Order: sequence, then C-alpha cells, then structure tokens
Amino acid sequence: MSERRVVITGTGLITALGTGVEKSWQGLVQGRSGIGPISRFAPDKLDTRIAGEVKDFNGEEYGIDRREARRMDLFAQYAMATAEMAMRESGLPIGTDKPHGYDPTRVGVIVGSGIGGISSLEEQHKKGLEKGFDRLSPFFIIQMIINMAPGLISIRYGAKGPNWSPVSACATSAHAIGEGWKSIKVGETDAVICGGAEASVTPLSVGGFSVMKALSTRNDEPQRASRPFDRERDGFVMGEGAGMLVLEEYEHARKRGANILAELVGYAANSDAHHQTAPAPEGEGAARCMRLALQSAKLNPEQIGYINAHGTSTPYNDANETKAIKTVFGDHAKKLAVSSTKSMTGHMLGAAGAAEAVVAVKALTHNLLPPTINYENPDPECDLDYVPNQAREVRVDAVMSNSFGFGGTNAVLVFHRFK
Repeated sequence: MSERRVVITGTGLITALGTGVEKSWQGLVQGRSGIGPISRFAPDKLDTRIAGEVKDFNGEEYGIDRREARRMDLFAQYAMATAEMAMRESGLPIGTDKPHGYDPTRVGVIVGSGIGGISSLEEQHKKGLEKGFDRLSPFFIIQMIINMAPGLISIRYGAKGPNWSPVSACATSAHAIGEGWKSIKVGETDAVICGGAEASVTPLSVGGFSVMKALSTRNDEPQRASRPFDRERDGFVMGEGAGMLVLEEYEHARKRGANILAELVGYAANSDAHHQTAPAPEGEGAARCMRLALQSAKLNPEQIGYINAHGTSTPYNDANETKAIKTVFGDHAKKLAVSSTKSMTGHMLGAAGAAEAVVAVKALTHNLLPPTINYENPDPECDLDYVPNQAREVRVDAVMSNSFGFGGTNAVLVFHRFK
C-alpha cells in the first residue's frame, strides 16, 4: 500500500484585515495593517489600548442566524464561518448517497482555541455578581467551552469522525492541522476540517497580557505597533479571527475532481521544556521542531523557499526564532524569505497557526510572498531576509509555517506546491 498523501481543497480566513480569504489576502499583500484603537471596551486604565479587531463580520452570510448566534460565543461564530468558507471552496461531499461522497464516520473535525469563550465568561460572571448566579444564561457553558466549535461544525456538516479541540496557546491551530494530517496519513480518517478561532479582545484578556508586559504600548501609532524583527519592537499586538483548512486524502480528492490547492507534506510538534513564557535559549526547541518537520516532509533544508515565521514582535521570540532558523538552515538561511504576517493581523493567539497556514497556501498558489511591515530598524540579532515592507513576487515550491506557544509548545507545518 502506497503512503497516503494529504491535500488541501478548501480554506477559510477571518482577520483584522477583513472577513473572507480574499479580503485578508489582499490586505496582506498590499502591506496594510489591521491594528487600531480598541473599540470593544474602554481600555483607558491599561498600558495597551490597541488591537487587531474584526470589524466587518456578519455571521448570517455564513449560515449563522441571529437566534443561533445568541447561543454561541464569538470565537465559535468565527470558527463556523471559516468552516463554511472552506467547505464552499472545497465542495467536500459528506454522505455515501452523494457522488464520490465521503463516509461521514471517516470525516473528522479538529478545531481549537487558545482561550475560547472568554467574552461569554466575562459577561456571565459580571451578570452573576450583579443579579445572582441563578440568573446566568442557560447557554453559558456551551458558549464558553472550546470543543463547542468543532462540535457545531460536525453537526452542521454531518461529520461523524474524530471531533476534538487541541488547546496549546499560540500553537493550537497548527497542532489541529498537524493532527488532522496525521489522522488521514495513518488511515483513521479520509478528510478533516481543521483550524482554530479566537475572539479574545476583551478586558480580561487584554488586561492579563498587558500587566505581564507582553503587549506593545505604541498606542499613538497602532498601525506601526506590530513590528516583528525590527530593533524597536516592544511586544505583540492582540488580534482575533479564525483560519480553517479542508484536508483530504489525495486519491479520493482526485477521483472526485476536487480543485487541489496544495499538499501538506510535513508536521512536527515538541516542547522546549524550559520556561512558562520564555523560549529556550538559542531557539533550541524551535530548531528541533523545524528539523523534525523537514524529516517528516522528506525535504532538505535547501528545498524550503519561504517561512511564515511565528514572528510575534517580542524581543525574545524574534531573536530566538532567527537563531533557530540559522541553526537549521545554515548557509541557506541567508537565501530564505522569512516574513511575519502578524505585523498586519496582530497575534491571533490560538487561531494564528491556522490563519498563517492559509497564508502559506496562498503564497504557493499565487507565487507571492506577503511582507513583514514596519521593518525599519535592522536588529543585529535578526539578520535574515524578512521580506521588508513590500510583497515579493517569486515562485517557491515548499513553505514552512512556524507556531510556538507559552508553555514551550511548538508546532511546525510544511506545505508543498501540488504535483
């Protein structure tokens, strides 16, 4: 039996640059920033008062009616909407009564979130304190729990295979995609809807990250605040949204005539085992994870043409990721294009890996690499080609996407132009 290949046939994306894959993609390649003053609440007492908010979302366009929306936290609505985008693009047929339809018991849904329904938690806690905890919404628990996102997606499409949520901070949705890939590779499933969603621009979330001094305080210049790899970077900027992929076993996708966008060829996950928030010295864990991903993909370092970096705009992360890339790629590191789209979207936390996976696929299909904007002051510790400030038209055949999270958790995905 030949090794099962895994291809991507559908994508969905919501970022601060817009709802929909094309809106976000066009914003990225134009080098636009989606960062601005926080409008969801009054952040006056916080050191950080900026974020990447989604401002054009309308769930009804993706089959979420108002009654249904009242029972769902915003993060789950983002997940549902991007799943619908990906399913529309893919045309994935679920049901043995359909031509080339997939057995529903062999279609999985793996969708995670770093924080989940925190806006519902804050709202209901406030209501409980003010009116009594017997007055909470009966939908509170299902609004809050993270696995409700894949649960709702599986219900909508009748996907009866594995259904679960990884929760691994900023590596969450990269893990979701990687585990979906593994599930198909080993024959557990034939298709998986996978990704992540986050809606954490809330007082508690922003306040928490702000007091730990993780966020940029460049409040007077919000669009210039997220500046990965720049010497003047002073912290990340909160973002929100969702990313989703439809993965399929290649032979079945080919037989049904699916439009194959790219192939997912490699995945690795590991741990720094070092510190709660700081990366391992010299990016040791990240380097090890990138090497494992290359081995998984059966590719040499020289075959990677572009890396969508984790690139958070924090002093430690960017310097250590740069060191890790140089460790793994050696002389080829200087020839690699490396960019951080967080410079435009902000850091989408648990949704970041999936959003950046969609970007990786678009880079392959459009022969266009999105830039790192706000790169103005070179840092001696960050001395790679970060595709500064302008998109670059170039053909690459293999792309790596890095995701690293608090707790020392790492995930790396490798995508290849479909052959």
